[in-house]
Amino acid sequence: ELRYFFSDSITTDEGVEISNRVIKTRIKDMIEAEDQKNPLSDDEIARLLNAEGFNIARRTVAKYREAQQIPVARLRRGMGNSQTT
Repeated sequence: ELRYFFSDSITTDEGVEISNRVIKTRIKDMIEAEDQKNPLSDDEIARLLNAEGFNIARRTVAKYREAQQIPVARLRRGMGNSQTT
């Protein structure tokens, strides 16, 4: 399908369309920078992204996190950053 060649997008508060790849990268960056003793939940990541102007739901954060094979917060507790790749 032609859809394979195009990425989905999310619209920011300013009305700008951003590729979901940008959001996935931002989620990964947030998780890599998180406190390993108190990792960010999907809800917290969604709130941070919304504060940055990205209209994104917790379910979408979970979907993108799972697509990158990043475990949930409780399983990331105490893990080194090498586990989030």
